[in-house]
Amino acid sequence: MSDVLFGTILSAMSTGLGALIILFISGSMTHRWRDTLLAFTAGIMMAASTMGLIPEALSIGGFIPLAIGTFLGVFTLTLLEKNIPHIDLEHSKKGIEFDEKAMLIIAAITLHNIPEGLSVGVSYASENGGDTGNLIAFAIGLQNAPEGFLVALFLVNQKISKIKAFLIATLTGTIEIVTGLLGYYLTSYVSYLVPYGLAFAAGAMLFIIYKELIPESHGDGHERTSTYSFIIGLLFMVLLIELF
Repeated sequence: MSDVLFGTILSAMSTGLGALIILFISGSMTHRWRDTLLAFTAGIMMAASTMGLIPEALSIGGFIPLAIGTFLGVFTLTLLEKNIPHIDLEHSKKGIEFDEKAMLIIAAITLHNIPEGLSVGVSYASENGGDTGNLIAFAIGLQNAPEGFLVALFLVNQKISKIKAFLIATLTGTIEIVTGLLGYYLTSYVSYLVPYGLAFAAGAMLFIIYKELIPESHGDGHERTSTYSFIIGLLFMVLLIELF
């Protein structure tokens, strides 16, 4: 129990850690750095899902639970995307009032964090809970840090104070603590759900990688830099898997 609580809090608070940077910078982040960060986190999440979640789900439940859980994860993220408007944090055009735009961003990021929290919780409920859980918590945490920074940066650009932007961005990550514990308890007490849960987490992560992170990291003409960053992120996570 202590492991899953620590892991979910760590991954969730990484959003605030990334947002903390906004207090110490002036101006805005260049598109190149933004794209590099997004691609790096995509590489980390790709390695975590394909070398952590998917093999674990396959070994526990076989291919059928893996396929069902993966498609459930993709389907859930598809529903969230269709019902929560996606607004590019850097390229939003005028025409939406500030309050509406800010609330859409906050709602979208908060709901986006729900499957991430579930990923961490379910991972701790697997047979190799400590290793797999720590791996996924670390991967999600690394993904949350630049996300928290970008949310805080967007809010600051909307004339919100840096302190308020930091607090709001941090709060969007706290939902992961609740959903992480929910995922852990659900799969712990209904053990046959574990492979489905792991596959669900993998499907959700793969959807985020391919649908959101990679396209956004290639949207400003920095495709080659982003590609290198993606590969470095993937290899970095593979190294951590091998070491720990």
